[in-house]
Amino acid sequence: MTILDGRKTSNEIKVEIAVAVKKIVAGGSRAPHLAAVIVGEDGASLTYVGSKVRACKKVGFDSTLVNLPDTTTEDELLNKVHELNNNNAIDGYIVQLPLPSHIDSQKILMAVDPEKDVDGFHPTNFGKMALNLPTFISATPYGVMELLERYNVDTEGKHTLVIGRSDIVGRPISILMSRKSNPGNSTVTLAHSRTKNIKELTRQADIIISALGSPNFVKADMVKEGVVVVDVGITRVKDDSEKGYKIVGDVDYENVSKKASHITPVPGGVGPMTIAMLLKNTLQAYNK
Repeated sequence: MTILDGRKTSNEIKVEIAVAVKKIVAGGSRAPHLAAVIVGEDGASLTYVGSKVRACKKVGFDSTLVNLPDTTTEDELLNKVHELNNNNAIDGYIVQLPLPSHIDSQKILMAVDPEKDVDGFHPTNFGKMALNLPTFISATPYGVMELLERYNVDTEGKHTLVIGRSDIVGRPISILMSRKSNPGNSTVTLAHSRTKNIKELTRQADIIISALGSPNFVKADMVKEGVVVVDVGITRVKDDSEKGYKIVGDVDYENVSKKASHITPVPGGVGPMTIAMLLKNTLQAYNK
């Protein structure tokens, strides 16, 4: 059984990006610049954005954190988005989700310049991704594909089951795994909360990519020997530790790993890849 180690792989990618940035700066050009906009004081969002800022520093990027109060109006946030769109010193930026309930997230994401949309959420970039055209791929699906590629996981002709149909993870992964490329060229089934025969599908699947957000949903009796398992789920579950919780994925790792040929741990699998791929998208935006 091979562990698809996201921490190790993401560090390798960051080293590659840092080398590229050193060459850019040595040539007399400015470093790539990533900005992040966060509205309010959501603890998980602040932690995540903070890790992005630290990652920028590690690879030599410039970074800007725009921290707005949760009383920020939709119009004020739209003005900030337009300001970032027109700032030539910033190559790419993200608007951290979730946004406060009084702000229409879709309206904000639609206002982001697709050329700076390093999160890959804009419909223009999603459409290009679906058509297999050069574009920004959403960081989590991009991280999954990068892990499969770097570990030489054979996907051609395989039956891939994607569990979860979100626009950010499930849908894009289902498209990426079916496209004519490597990794890709697999036959994809997209399952979701209304799928009735889920156990039949999981037992048939050569590759299972779960982005459901349901702790330990995929059990050992639901998978076949030699299955490849990519666990995108991250859920906080209460326990008796000092923190008061532990991070759990969609997959019963302890038991499913005994049958799998390849598997991602949680934490330490797909999670670390997300920030690495965001940096990769930012470098791509800079090079454009």
